[in-house]
Amino acid sequence: MSLACVYSRARVGLESPLVIVEVHLANGLPAFNIVGLPEASVKESKDRVRSALINCGYDLPSKRITVNLAPADLPKEGGRFDLPIAIGILAASEQLPNIDLQQYEFAGELALSGELRAIIGEIPMAIACSDSQRTLIIPMQNAEQASWVKKANIHAIEHLTQLFPHFARQNLLPLVQAKEIKKLSKDNSLDIKDVIGQPLAKRALEITASGGHNLLFIGPPGTGKTMLASRLAGILPKMTEKEALEVAAIASISNTQIESSLWFTRPFRAPHHTASSAALVGGGSQPKPGEISLAHNGVLFLDELPEFERKVLDVLREPMESGEVTISRAMHKQCFPARFQLIAAMNPSPTGFYNDNRSTPEQVLRYLSRLSGPFLDRIDIQIEVARLPKGTWNSDNNDNETSFDIQQRVQKCRSLQIKRQGKANAHLGTSELKAYCDLTPKDNEFLELAVEKLGLSTRAHHKILKIARTIADMDNSKTIINKHLIEALSYRAMDRLLKHLTSSIGV
Repeated sequence: MSLACVYSRARVGLESPLVIVEVHLANGLPAFNIVGLPEASVKESKDRVRSALINCGYDLPSKRITVNLAPADLPKEGGRFDLPIAIGILAASEQLPNIDLQQYEFAGELALSGELRAIIGEIPMAIACSDSQRTLIIPMQNAEQASWVKKANIHAIEHLTQLFPHFARQNLLPLVQAKEIKKLSKDNSLDIKDVIGQPLAKRALEITASGGHNLLFIGPPGTGKTMLASRLAGILPKMTEKEALEVAAIASISNTQIESSLWFTRPFRAPHHTASSAALVGGGSQPKPGEISLAHNGVLFLDELPEFERKVLDVLREPMESGEVTISRAMHKQCFPARFQLIAAMNPSPTGFYNDNRSTPEQVLRYLSRLSGPFLDRIDIQIEVARLPKGTWNSDNNDNETSFDIQQRVQKCRSLQIKRQGKANAHLGTSELKAYCDLTPKDNEFLELAVEKLGLSTRAHHKILKIARTIADMDNSKTIINKHLIEALSYRAMDRLLKHLTSSIGV
């Protein structure tokens, strides 16, 4: 036998397309060629494979070795093809027992000694392998995360020499068993009970978590905006297994390891305000996910919001609506999920305070104008966080409610929404608003009058309805009534602030 075919998979975003590694041994001068659009890291594979085979006691055939990575038009990168290439050479030279290679898929980077090193993107590969009903053989370092794909059959190895006893049926490799993960694991270090005062901000935070809305805190320095924002992830509903697997898949292609104890913990990403557009949405010649994809099913926190470049913030507008981001390059086009909750914090003026006589209304308006109208339009809840009144620190009446207590109510409210419409209120479409956010003629007239007076857009009108629907769900009310609309309208602090400034300077 001078020809062998081994299955492996490439890494293209969150997809793992099948790659057939064809190895042919031909007579002629000794040579080792790899074809099929390999990048530099794949071309270097021949030197790693040659040394690994020799150091493991195998013979490197003194023939013309040709390795074809099919399909030829699919770019291949990384060291994941070392193991399948080595297996193909051993099978073609009959140094492995007569086995059915079509039942297996291989991936792993080889050290010169024959040891296996970790690869990137093991979870998408395990999912694709499971769908193809094959058994995956990968390095031991990737085994734990890949085993979270419950339907996948996985063997984990540490050294190339472990394969011969397995295929010779002398010492079969065991299937990797996934460790049991507790769903109720939570981090007590960031508890909302540590936030003193601010009952209105806490209420807004609970509404945000219950309906999946976006939130903006506006207030002077030291009022607890960042502290409140960091507590949002702790009160969100716990992730389902499907959501957790999506988050882990994105982390795996970003070369990030998720500890099993944090498997059901929602991601919390807080990029610095100097971050570029590519850092937020992703990019590169081989497109990789950015911060918004790493925050998928979790929270994206933008502190000091006006300090971000305006063009950087505006690239978030489409993902905030669609829940995904498409990165197009000359040779590649990748779509990554980006269903995140945006929570942002900002000061009301360049000096940080409302009336300190250090900035004019024109300067304040110019500062706030760094945020475009369409971007602000996509933030559901905008609330002022005021300075704590005198005596708050010594008061015994501070709310001692924990994040876990609030999370229980949020979970109940979110479950109600999933049962009714299959999604959170923030993701309701226009046609669904008519079905689930119906108002009486009187309340509808009241809302239209308020929207006209505030000068709000149709999108803002819809967001007010969604917030009112969430407030009604928190009250366990089947219908939206006037008090729910009034509370929803109260969460438009930025609109009121901009209207006040423009009227005061006569714009």
